[in-house]
Amino acid sequence: MNKSIFKGIIAYPITPFNDREQIDIPLFKRLLERMVVAGTHAIAPLGSTGVMPYLSDDEKEAITEASIQQVAGRVPVLTGVSNLTTERTIYHAKFAEKAGSDAVMILPMSYWKLNDKEIFAHYEAVAKAISIPIMAYNNPSTGGVDMSPALLKKLLEIPNVTMIKESSGDLQRMHTLRKDLDEEVSFFNGSNPLALAAFAAGATGWCTAASNLIPELNISLYEAISKNDLKTAQSLFYKQLDLLKFLLAKGLPRSIKAGLELLGEDAGELRGPLLPLAEEEIAELKILLQECV
Repeated sequence: MNKSIFKGIIAYPITPFNDREQIDIPLFKRLLERMVVAGTHAIAPLGSTGVMPYLSDDEKEAITEASIQQVAGRVPVLTGVSNLTTERTIYHAKFAEKAGSDAVMILPMSYWKLNDKEIFAHYEAVAKAISIPIMAYNNPSTGGVDMSPALLKKLLEIPNVTMIKESSGDLQRMHTLRKDLDEEVSFFNGSNPLALAAFAAGATGWCTAASNLIPELNISLYEAISKNDLKTAQSLFYKQLDLLKFLLAKGLPRSIKAGLELLGEDAGELRGPLLPLAEEEIAELKILLQECV
């Protein structure tokens, strides 16, 4: 199994809605195209930026198919298939594979606190149902489950679990993962403010919603790291750091929608209970975007 298909900047598109709170597929495709044309290295629909938990099964399938159609093989597609139950996760993983996704990303979502045995069995069951690679995604702030480095390493015993995305915000975990993992295993950073430090810790790539707004800066940072040009990488990172912090603090769907509109792009509507940013927050975001130019 190809363990190196993903690297660099993996961009998360938002899921736009119309004024009746229906997903707007034509607009989604246009926004997706912006990031592909900008040069992002992969696309990851149906993450938290795409409000995946707020979508019905039919809507998730529509977004999956629209992503594959629009990307049209130009870059790899990593489709989010997370769900509360193993059965539904398997369903969406099989659909993503059939639609043409290159890999799937799974966050263990929980209402009841899951133990390590349950989490392992969850991933193992999904892995047995598909043949494409799986990225194990740790984000305790959204999924309600915090997977330890030891558990993440154990998940890699499952043949097609070949990638890890670490979004706990704990840089030491990234150093631990890189130190302990086989060099062929890729780990990815999902915490925007840790982008530079994560690359220094050996991250293969950066999964980010910021590429909706500043794809060139994101890509330039990765390119500087690839050339071992630390001075340039630091300069590029500090230029975008305040914006990255803002996106995290205000919530990705809200802030990306507002940012796109400040850039002159139609971003559609949010789905309730999410509400747009307040006027003072939009004013702050405008200044931060100007600082990234």
